[in-house]
Amino acid sequence: MATATGVFHTTYRKDLALRHTRAEYVRLGLLVAVAVWLPFGLSTYWLGWTNIILLSVIAAIGLNILLGYTGLISLATAAFLGVGAYTAANLKVFYSWPMIPSVLAATVMAALIGAFFGLPALRLKGLYLAISTFAAQEILEERFRAWKWLTRDQGTIVTTHPSIGGWKLDTKEEWYWVLLVVTGLIVWGAINLFRTGLGRAFVAIRDQDIAAAVMGVPVGRYKVLAFSVACGLAGFSGAMQAFYLDTQVVTWENYVLEKSFLFVAMIIIGGLGSVSGAVYGAAFLIWLPAYIQRIGSTLRESSFDFIVLELPAIQLGLFGLVLVAFLLVEPRGLARLWQRVKDYFRLWPFRY
Repeated sequence: MATATGVFHTTYRKDLALRHTRAEYVRLGLLVAVAVWLPFGLSTYWLGWTNIILLSVIAAIGLNILLGYTGLISLATAAFLGVGAYTAANLKVFYSWPMIPSVLAATVMAALIGAFFGLPALRLKGLYLAISTFAAQEILEERFRAWKWLTRDQGTIVTTHPSIGGWKLDTKEEWYWVLLVVTGLIVWGAINLFRTGLGRAFVAIRDQDIAAAVMGVPVGRYKVLAFSVACGLAGFSGAMQAFYLDTQVVTWENYVLEKSFLFVAMIIIGGLGSVSGAVYGAAFLIWLPAYIQRIGSTLRESSFDFIVLELPAIQLGLFGLVLVAFLLVEPRGLARLWQRVKDYFRLWPFRY
């Protein structure tokens, strides 16, 4: 009796489907089951960190669209988180806008400013473009500090619990369901983006922008558009963080250069040019410091005070070691490791 030796498609509809095998549908079902279980099975501490992961995934996907798919480096993700946060907080606190219009306006503002700072990509590449985005980070960060009117001379903006219609978001469980739906839609949209002509144009620019221009791709316009999309998603994430329970104080100290490097590390560890890699990288680099802090709280109650004092240095050291290890061992990140595991079980017992 003949047996199938691979995954074959007999119609265009099957070929364009997001999932092709029964195993992929089983994994999707398990993922949905775990997502539904999390708010009931996790403690409040870990549920809070899960919400932070979901918020970080949004900005990480935007940066991966820019760096991983389009090949344009940016060191200004944190600055555009700040643009979104300051815009949304101002509209909500000082002008009494509802949450949803505030977040949407903040997203548009971040996208427009991102398009402006993306204009150097028309002439610059590589390290020169990185320095240009570093300048954008420094300019915006300095404006957050210097423009007193942003906070009405208060230094910070403290937001209140937002509401959607008559539903007030004042618990981490309620926030989890909102963030799960929003982040899920953004992940789904990002995956489908690269099944369109626009997404394929981004990839063509990454692979060889001169060849893309010869094929008729408006390279300059799409480079600026990639910056706009990435910065808009960062602004959306920052606006949501401005209202979230644990991050309701908007201050420039939350949007410094170190956080931009953190997002770059997320997509490197997760996997460049992979939407799932942005999710894996954000989860790993948010979870690792949280776990270290948890260990520090446990040690503080014991006699290991000397370790507790060194925890910040240990955290930074682990961060660097993990990043170097991935660059040396698996430059394509966690997404590639997971792909290898899936290929192994799909092809077992054959090694090829």
